[in-house]
Amino acid sequence: MSDHTALLLAAGSGTRLAGELPDKTTALLAGKPVIRWSAEAFVASGYVNALLVTYRDDAQKESLADALTGLALPMRFVRGGKTRGASVLAGLRVLTGEGLVFIHDGARPCLRPESVRLLFETAIRGTPAALAHRVADTIKEAPNDERPQAQLLCDLNRARLWAMETPQVFPLPLIRAAYETAGGTAYTDDVAVANAAGHPVSLIEPPYPNPKLTHPRDLPLLAWLLQNQS
Repeated sequence: MSDHTALLLAAGSGTRLAGELPDKTTALLAGKPVIRWSAEAFVASGYVNALLVTYRDDAQKESLADALTGLALPMRFVRGGKTRGASVLAGLRVLTGEGLVFIHDGARPCLRPESVRLLFETAIRGTPAALAHRVADTIKEAPNDERPQAQLLCDLNRARLWAMETPQVFPLPLIRAAYETAGGTAYTDDVAVANAAGHPVSLIEPPYPNPKLTHPRDLPLLAWLLQNQS
């Protein structure tokens, strides 16, 4: 049986939290460190054999080790890079074998074991898979990146739009080769890297909300969701 790994990304700087939290992955939320919530979901799922955690510096590594102590799976750490993609590649390069790798943002704490199962059941049949949800809002595209004032906006067809989440799961050799080929291209998620290398990916809507901690305004919603898990 192949070994399957959860690669938890925690090396990001979290600049959009505007000093609200010193480290969003190790901050306490609903009684536990943020990253521990999703780590426990992977453990409870029974579909991964090990955890690999990226870290920013030695001080953060120590905090992450404290936050994740006592989990019933082998765990390793690897120093991340300056970008998300560099951190993912650093993790992929230390893994071996032919198993699956679940790439997950450590600041997305509402992951449930049921979602891990859905991803596994798709990916084990040979198709990479990612959690994502359909876009419900009307989406406008501005003609440039500046603050849109008095501009003609373009409507996008929301029936075809998906908001990407994590985990995103791939056979290890496939996604590692795709990242090596991508070089320094600044992709914002792993599906984009796989697609650029010509690999299709299945999208799976999770049965439960799975938001990410990005801004201070996200904290009350995440705390409520975690406190009301059943």
